[in-house]
Amino acid sequence: TTLVRSDVVVVSCDLITDVALHEVVDLFRAHDATLSMLMRKGHELVEPVPGQKGKRKPVEERDFIGVDGCGKRLLYMSNEADMEEELVVKKSVLRRYPRIHIRTDLVDAHLYCLKKYVVDFLVENGSFTSIRRELIPYLVRKQFSSAAFSQGNQRNTDQQSLDICSFIRLDQQLLDAQEKSCWNDHGGDMQEAYHGGKLRCYVHVMKEGLCFRVNNLGLYIEANRQVPRLLSQLCPEEQLIHPSATIGDRFMIGTDSIIGYSTQVGEKTSIKRSVVGAGCTIKDKVKITNCIIMHAVSIGEGCSLQGSVICNSAVIEKGADIRDCLIGSGIHIDGKSKRVNEVIVGSEQLMEI
Repeated sequence: TTLVRSDVVVVSCDLITDVALHEVVDLFRAHDATLSMLMRKGHELVEPVPGQKGKRKPVEERDFIGVDGCGKRLLYMSNEADMEEELVVKKSVLRRYPRIHIRTDLVDAHLYCLKKYVVDFLVENGSFTSIRRELIPYLVRKQFSSAAFSQGNQRNTDQQSLDICSFIRLDQQLLDAQEKSCWNDHGGDMQEAYHGGKLRCYVHVMKEGLCFRVNNLGLYIEANRQVPRLLSQLCPEEQLIHPSATIGDRFMIGTDSIIGYSTQVGEKTSIKRSVVGAGCTIKDKVKITNCIIMHAVSIGEGCSLQGSVICNSAVIEKGADIRDCLIGSGIHIDGKSKRVNEVIVGSEQLMEI
């Protein structure tokens, strides 16, 4: 922890978002919170996932999220997999917040602001293996423990009784300002702000904009479909068709498509709602719709590709018809073959759908 000298922001490497980050940080600072996190409304995937046969199953279990009347204070959090037949809310929570809104339409974006003392706690308590599955629910539960309302915060180094509340370091200036202020975070009683609690968790729900966790094939495809529409906002200097790309005559490339570096596109070729990577070769009279074409892919004359993901260095020979397929890296598809709703990968390749 010598490298961490202040509060931290933790961001998952698979998060793609244009959220105004200050909205999450402002919530964290305004309430001197232990945790503030970003959530978004769940995406309903309308397009089929290539190679997925049968009825589409939910990628992961729902989260049951409890918030106060303002929708900011995070009061309850539990994953569907961890629950039995009942949803149990402790009396200590209901006494302070008689009205709790339980939501199941929110998805954790894996962006967290955390106090420095939470990092210190993790260093000394080696039992946590996951921020999302273990640490965040733990912090939410601990808000209403008796230790979170005690005046003294003496650290106990006994591993059996190690508690986050013993790591809390209060700012005396903030406490003095809060005591002299008439502001309160709640109504209905004469208790002090935050009911005297020292550990506080908050959530910012993103209502509009781009926010995807690209942790499965369906969300990866959906994120790629959104990027052409938002590219001018995210990267104003980038062009949908790279200047080094070579485009033949009488082509049709929609404004909802991207063509990468040094890609060659033949004559009378149509590309709609698709992303084409760098160094690809696309021959004449090819139709590509709703596809993701990765780098160095070769597509022969007269091919038709729809709703598919084609990985790096794949070769698709002349006249092939590919629909709703996932084709792995370096795979060779014979000419005039027809493939529908298949996962075509090498024996050494593993891919989670």
